[in-house]
Amino acid sequence: MSRNLSLVGRASEGPAVRLVEVDKWYGHFQVLHGVSLDVPRGSRVVICGPSGSGKSTLIRCVNRLEAHQRGLISVNGVELTEQTGRIDRIRGDVGMVFQHFNLFPHLTVLENCTLAQRWVRKRPRQEAEAIAMAFLERVKIPEKSGSYPGQLSGGQQQRVAIARALCMNPSIMLFDEPTSALDPEMVKEVLDTMVRLADDGMTMICVTHEMGFARQVASEVVFMDEGKIIERNAPDTLFSSPSHERTKRFLSNLLH
Repeated sequence: MSRNLSLVGRASEGPAVRLVEVDKWYGHFQVLHGVSLDVPRGSRVVICGPSGSGKSTLIRCVNRLEAHQRGLISVNGVELTEQTGRIDRIRGDVGMVFQHFNLFPHLTVLENCTLAQRWVRKRPRQEAEAIAMAFLERVKIPEKSGSYPGQLSGGQQQRVAIARALCMNPSIMLFDEPTSALDPEMVKEVLDTMVRLADDGMTMICVTHEMGFARQVASEVVFMDEGKIIERNAPDTLFSSPSHERTKRFLSNLLH
């Protein structure tokens, strides 16, 4: 692939995220097969599919938590390569929320939200704490700033994880099954937080089985199976009249 694709537009040009013919292997096992996807700025893309279909691997490749072996990935016009400077630049634009929260248990909520700001962004403590409190307010959990993760419910911990990611001022948020580790009664509070982000125009790529959330906020729903994008469409169209038999079976099992 031509290296003149190393810069694909800039801030106001082109998609927020672009994947072109992306392949990924674990040893001899190919996880992603020629995946191509454009994510426009301000859009909310929901990726769904059966376990093992490559959904989480795909979004982990976007910020180089996983390295792809072939194809092109660009974020805000910067191609993702092995160069540390490019990886750091892209990670500065991309926030990520994981299935299992990944909070530091020995740090308070406020400390979890200021650590990266102070070490990576080099913000003074007072500024970092003010930013952290603003985002804790945004996810409606400021009263827990002095608590430790172990003192919070799962839903509260996930909202702290979202606030922590937002403190770094990302232009894109990745969500890797953010509600799958939660009890059912805690799911709504996390989804409500994500809906508010969507309403604010945040570019989002979300791996989830929460089809109600997809119907409410997604610009596009992408269905994956066996490392390939099988079908993609607006949520109303994909849910009401999927064109691929594999999509029909998956949605039938998921929605009924």
